[in-house]
Amino acid sequence: MRIPAQSKEAKEALHLVETLQAYFVEKLNTLSDSFGKAGHFEAVEWERDEGLHGGGVRYESTDESLFNSASVNVSQVHYDEDKSKKLSSATAISTIIHPQNPHAPSMHMHISWTQMREGKGYWRIMGDLNPSLQNDDLQNQFDTALQNASGDFYEEAKAQGERYFNIPVLNRTRGVSHFYLENFNRDDFYEDSTYAQKMGSTIIDSYISIVSSMLEKENTYTEEEKMTQIDYHTLYLFQVLTLDRGTTSGLLVHDQNDVGIMGSIPSHINKPLLYSWLDLMPHPQERLLLRILDALPEGKIVNVTPTVKKRLANAVRTHYKEFPEALKLQASGENVPPTVENHR
Repeated sequence: MRIPAQSKEAKEALHLVETLQAYFVEKLNTLSDSFGKAGHFEAVEWERDEGLHGGGVRYESTDESLFNSASVNVSQVHYDEDKSKKLSSATAISTIIHPQNPHAPSMHMHISWTQMREGKGYWRIMGDLNPSLQNDDLQNQFDTALQNASGDFYEEAKAQGERYFNIPVLNRTRGVSHFYLENFNRDDFYEDSTYAQKMGSTIIDSYISIVSSMLEKENTYTEEEKMTQIDYHTLYLFQVLTLDRGTTSGLLVHDQNDVGIMGSIPSHINKPLLYSWLDLMPHPQERLLLRILDALPEGKIVNVTPTVKKRLANAVRTHYKEFPEALKLQASGENVPPTVENHR
């Protein structure tokens, strides 16, 4: 049984992210009813230390006709009984959607409340659009929705998102539209939580609108377009496993939710393309990429199954235990704490 965090703020944050999770899952199930095979998302629970320190529930897609890979995760991990920990609790929704149709873009959203032992806390609000096929209209639609909802914080969040999702060795960002507010705290928990709720709802509504319109207009695609998507998914895996600070910190803290933390990984990637980036990696990150390649199956277009995800998680953990100094080579936006857990 999962034991929830006891602080008032953590309870409110859990209600907020669970509400966003239920809202998004309902919208995604409706997409499946309209454009797929009515395969609704199914819940998978996990516990941290048999529930003593919390855990979470992720909803995973069962409609492979519509979704390549999709999960909507909510977690809350806490240390209420362990006064030696500086971190009191971390409560988050983290969701990554990869549609099958390459005309429909991928999307990532993460909203979390992190509370320290002395009671202080902050929100992290992220939302980014990740298309495999360039479409300026979709980017503008997503950017406009974010800008209208975020107000005065838009430029700051856009700049921080572009820094965080930058891939230096490939001279590009992971996606085309990035929003990232880190350490967000205006000394009014309820005002800030309302803002986080608004941003989450806006990201969800904008994304559902984009995907619905694309599936209505572009319900077929070519083999070439599908291959372009697979190549992009390879880049997505590359960024998540070699640069994403949140993914790495979650994997280093524990191994009790590896498949959930690796929910951002698409189902298939181009292994030779991934290998072609090996010579671009700074030391010792070329060793990390070699470990990732070794964890993947043999072949050109390889399937990233849950078993493979566990191998990839172990590859990342092994690398940073051997080369802890390499953590400084990971992505960083402004004021991103390098040691705070990112529970998914």
